[in-house]
Amino acid sequence: MRSNIQTVLGLIPKEKLGFCHSHEHLFIAPGKSEKVNPALRIDDLGRTVEELKMYKNLGGQSIVDAQPVGCGRMAEYLAESSEKAHVHIIASTGFHKMIFYDEDHWIKNINEDKLADIFIHELEKGMFTDGDYKAPEKAISSKAGIIKTASDSEGITDEYKKLFLAAARASRCTGFCILSHTEMGKHALEQIELFVKEGVNPDSIIICHLDRDLSDMGYHRAVAETGVFMEYDTIGRFKYHSDLEEAKFIVEMVESGFENKILLGLDTTRERLLSYGGSIGLGYIKQKFIPLLLELGITQEMIEKFTIINPSEALAKRSETV
Repeated sequence: MRSNIQTVLGLIPKEKLGFCHSHEHLFIAPGKSEKVNPALRIDDLGRTVEELKMYKNLGGQSIVDAQPVGCGRMAEYLAESSEKAHVHIIASTGFHKMIFYDEDHWIKNINEDKLADIFIHELEKGMFTDGDYKAPEKAISSKAGIIKTASDSEGITDEYKKLFLAAARASRCTGFCILSHTEMGKHALEQIELFVKEGVNPDSIIICHLDRDLSDMGYHRAVAETGVFMEYDTIGRFKYHSDLEEAKFIVEMVESGFENKILLGLDTTRERLLSYGGSIGLGYIKQKFIPLLLELGITQEMIEKFTIINPSEALAKRSETV
């Protein structure tokens, strides 16, 4: 059974989630991520609140922030911006790709049990605020509501295995779902196989970035047939493909019977947030992409599934845990 979703300001009934982007980045502190890509610095409270208010004025009600512990997540800002903009924010615990951590980072050097304990603490007691440069100790009362995982183009190597196992344990013990980064959609089936083997229900798994590569419809169908949620978050990212290609692909997935598994997002960076001088803004799905889907024959009922009903099911906490 599923009923509540955990936001940074507390639990809400899943019926209160409303229109939701299922993968964004609202804050990323200066540090390793910025060194990898300067667009991965989003650290101005006022600008992010401005962006969220624009989103709210267009009918947006909820957002998943996909920045995990120890990797530039600004937990206090997430709570403050949610309160100021009146937008539900679901924060992430878990981990990102190893490129975003220094070689001596704690997340690379502690064992599976301690990793799982940290993830569970953030879901049940409160998020840490000091984990970017040392093992986390200071926590606030705001809690994470989802577990981020990630692998790179090589998949679940030995370096990643303990992290995936820790995330699976945290999901199994707490009932919260997993939001899993894939590199260009690769190794999704491998991730799903590991999670399911470790006792995570497929409908507690969201696979990200599958739509960066739209060349293999059969692969997308195979992933969807496992029962996981498919997050299409490469909207407005024209270095990969056009919005029209994305929209037509979603139409095909709907025609294949997977409308109950599709989620939408923008996977925003500084370069894509209007309040930071970026290109499209959080209103883009509402203003540009949904009208395109409607033109191609997707119904308003289907749109509500992608943006309201499916996210509310994916993000809601399972009551039966191990």
